[in-house]
Amino acid sequence: MGADREGRGRRTPARVMAYAAGGVLLLAGCASMPDSGDLRGVESTPRQDTQVRVFAVPPGEDAPPSEIVQGFLEALTSDDPHYRTARQYLTAEAAKTWRPEVSTTVLTDGPGAKAEGPGGLEDTGEITYRLTGAKMATVDAQQAYAPATGAYGRTVHLTQDAKTEQWRIDALPQGVVMGESDFQRNYMSVNKYYFASNAVEAGDSQPTAVADPVYVRRRVEPMTQTVRSLLTGPTRWLGPVVRSSFPTGTALAKGAGALTPDDRNKLTVPLNDKAAGIGTNRCQEMAAQLLFTLQNLSPAVDEVELRADGAELCSLTQEAADAAAFRSSVRRPDYLYFVDAKDRLVRIPAGSADPEPDQAPGALGEGDTALRSVAVSRDEHSAAGVGLDGRSLYVGSLVSGGSLGEPLLRSQGRTEQDRLTTPSWDAHDGLWVADRDPDHSRLLLFEEGKGDPLEVRTPHLDGRIQAVRVAADGVRIALVVEKGGKKTLLIGLIEREGKPGKQAVRVVELRSATPELEEVTAMSWAGDSRLVVVGREHGGVEQMRYVQVDGSTPDVPAPAALTGVKDVTAAEDDQLPLVAYSVDGIVRLPSGAQWQKVTEGTAPIYPG
Repeated sequence: MGADREGRGRRTPARVMAYAAGGVLLLAGCASMPDSGDLRGVESTPRQDTQVRVFAVPPGEDAPPSEIVQGFLEALTSDDPHYRTARQYLTAEAAKTWRPEVSTTVLTDGPGAKAEGPGGLEDTGEITYRLTGAKMATVDAQQAYAPATGAYGRTVHLTQDAKTEQWRIDALPQGVVMGESDFQRNYMSVNKYYFASNAVEAGDSQPTAVADPVYVRRRVEPMTQTVRSLLTGPTRWLGPVVRSSFPTGTALAKGAGALTPDDRNKLTVPLNDKAAGIGTNRCQEMAAQLLFTLQNLSPAVDEVELRADGAELCSLTQEAADAAAFRSSVRRPDYLYFVDAKDRLVRIPAGSADPEPDQAPGALGEGDTALRSVAVSRDEHSAAGVGLDGRSLYVGSLVSGGSLGEPLLRSQGRTEQDRLTTPSWDAHDGLWVADRDPDHSRLLLFEEGKGDPLEVRTPHLDGRIQAVRVAADGVRIALVVEKGGKKTLLIGLIEREGKPGKQAVRVVELRSATPELEEVTAMSWAGDSRLVVVGREHGGVEQMRYVQVDGSTPDVPAPAALTGVKDVTAAEDDQLPLVAYSVDGIVRLPSGAQWQKVTEGTAPIYPG
């Protein structure tokens, strides 16, 4: 956190040691906090290598109140599993009642601290400090991230023990607080997986996995933390549309300890008796949830064995997990599709830089209907297209010789910008599109891509939909919504009631994934819980970035800059390149490379 500073009172200067791999960083005395006078900030730790381990130091003998507060705040950013060092800055009673796991408040910088009241309050044996800062996010008790704004203001109260004359904190807010850089160093995002519970799934042979991102402490037994979080159940936001195969009350067996795979990458998970006696199919679904959840953690897990009451329940490998449940990120599309200079649907093999596209089979590629935008079903059997003027929606099969027929839908919007958005297919062959007609704006669903449209209720939507993308799991939807000249990206949940063909569908629990952007111009799903977005901040320039569905920024490099982006598409399979339509035509971004031109054309789209 920087060099030691003078003016430390009676505190012994600390030594700071950092090693790049598996190293240790000792925290102490990184910023001064006056007992009175002007506010000075408590510096947030500069961004460190994520492999550096950080441990705090206990309070010094006869440390003044300013150093007690400072040392406590620094201890919150350490890798101490149970905050034992942080508790040493508290009185015995406060240490018992303080619950750091309740929440984490993330500030743009480390919290500032200032003694309240006139100077010299130390002579009374008690003093209060006010912690301040600008909020940027919170992580709740379920480990769910949410963007936040506004001022942070909390107080900590200190007393001086009459016998030992040592200062300690005796009253403080629950949870922990830290700056953004400390949060990025201490926490990482992981996807838990549950299964879609809406009515569409009932006809499927496999349950559909849905990602539920949470934040865990990066170097405090992350695998064990993640498994415990999975067993606890989905976050409140996702809970209404998913289910868990783990019986209610399932937890790790008492005394299970840290979970670590063996030398064959097999992880044994001992569960309590709530899981005893379950059937094989359900056990395999439970194991699939674990394998999907642990897939990106280190060390690698290739197989999971579940045990309860000392007996094996079942065992499942990564390969078998994909047979037990559907996960969108394992489905690799065959083609990338776009509209050529003749306004027809064409395609090239996914991942290919071949500049010579092939005409897509079927009426949208072989016919004479000019297209503005397209969407292809995830099984690549059907395609939907919006006519060049944005007024008409067509659907046809991707089979040579097929006829197109009459449009499924016609918009009455007066201009192209007031008509139909680019359509989007869900995992169950449902076709979604928004009509932007100001006099009759609505979100529509064509079940199985045909028939009369079902108007989707959006009870808490404030604004007009400008773009629609449904996640592969069929229970989450991304919408670009315009209001008052601003275009924001909202993520919502798809709730279904009734049987297929007689369903009531609505989009609920909308929340912003890009609160800092005021104009989102293009977006696409780019993973199980990630999207790629093109937009600009207030007064800023256009940029392309990745965002998580919870509004956090994933710990991956942003895409290389690209000028004049009008459309962008990504596959759930992150091995396939981003593809965009810009002033240079159709371009692609292979991993570790710069943007490359592919060919002329517009409206690129991977299936979905």
